[in-house]
Amino acid sequence: MHMVVFITVGGRAEADRISNSLVERGLAACVNVVGPIDSVYRWKGAVERAEEYLLLAKTVGERLDELKELVTGLHSYSLPEIIALRVEGGSAPYLRWLEESVSGMR
Repeated sequence: MHMVVFITVGGRAEADRISNSLVERGLAACVNVVGPIDSVYRWKGAVERAEEYLLLAKTVGERLDELKELVTGLHSYSLPEIIALRVEGGSAPYLRWLEESVSGMR
């Protein structure tokens, strides 16, 4: 199963460190770094606002647990956002490349 994983981080350096680690270790075929973005969220009872970067990591379900473990270990937040969505369709050649990119790195 193909997945897109949303991860928010607090700055560009952290975005680069996490995205590079995911691709280098074969846990994601590609990571798009989007931002900066404005995030509004509730934290410890208060509404907060922060500038963040959004990572969109493309992977497969079989590598998701490893991806989450790596992100959690590298992330500066005590509760990092890691949300995985199943890809229901897409370009067959791209999805094959995605699988080959992460499956071949084990």
